[in-house]
Amino acid sequence: MKTLYGIQYLRAAAAIAVVLFHAAEKTGGHFAIGAAGVDVFFVISGFIMWVITARRPGAPLKFLSDRIVRIVPIYWLATMVMVAGALVGLFPNLELTAAHVAGSLLFIPMRSPSSGEIWPVLVQGWTLNFEMFFYLVFALALLLPRARQLAAVGLVLAGLTITGAFLSTDNALLLTYTRPLILEFAVGMALGQLWLTGRVPGAAVGVGLVLAALGGFAAIGIFRLPFDEWTCGPLAAALVLGVLALEARGLIRPFALPTLLGNASYSIYLWHTFAISVVVKVGERLHVAPGLTLFLAAICGTAGGLVAYRLIERPLLSARRGGARQPVAAGNAVPEAGGST
Repeated sequence: MKTLYGIQYLRAAAAIAVVLFHAAEKTGGHFAIGAAGVDVFFVISGFIMWVITARRPGAPLKFLSDRIVRIVPIYWLATMVMVAGALVGLFPNLELTAAHVAGSLLFIPMRSPSSGEIWPVLVQGWTLNFEMFFYLVFALALLLPRARQLAAVGLVLAGLTITGAFLSTDNALLLTYTRPLILEFAVGMALGQLWLTGRVPGAAVGVGLVLAALGGFAAIGIFRLPFDEWTCGPLAAALVLGVLALEARGLIRPFALPTLLGNASYSIYLWHTFAISVVVKVGERLHVAPGLTLFLAAICGTAGGLVAYRLIERPLLSARRGGARQPVAAGNAVPEAGGST
């Protein structure tokens, strides 16, 4: 099993993009394109799930169990910190109901009583509703022969997307799981198949894909163009495929800091808003310039995620593995290109 440093770097970049998005949002700045980090995460998630199950096939229940243990405890902890903060008045705009808290913990899309949006108590947890749904579909596909699994998942997710195009409903569950966003997982799986069979493009094409994707994201951000999964999904897929092409040719080298940020990307994603909120409130009281507050909020949000990774995520994952000394970031080690399915 080989660590794909390019994928790690993309996970780091996606997490930091989301941090910058929220820091800008809180300080009156503009970095809306940072939300596209989610699209990159979803493509990578599909890629990783497809590749790791190629060499380590398992029963659906074992797959789901592994995913739940990996995702749920840390998310529940972050959610309960939000709940506790709301109860003691730290988040005055957060309205709690038992149903919404339960739905948040169980990954059931519901409208927030605070905003009316389809958000859990920990707002960024909305993406985990998609992740857990994808894991469920993927787990069911594991009942099929390997040769049919990719097509099965793709057909299910495409069918839901098509249904959503003709659906007129206000139901939070249906609105969530018929969004085109879910197709990004299937695209990631398809990229995983290209990787496993050694059919990723050459280095020149890889460089072109990376530049085209970054250029597309930059154009959206600079010119403040409207964007959604139909634009960001293909750009995210091009970015991941381009990085994989460079990885396959040995053109990506290991560097400690971006690798650490990639390992910690889940903790950064979950915990960054807590630090950002504190920095923004302090900045407002001290009349710090918005631009400086944005910068400090992004730095502290990322640092807070790293601390959570060291103090919470790593110990939990080490305990799960019985203290074995091995990489603790799920999915950071995947089979090399050219491996058979």
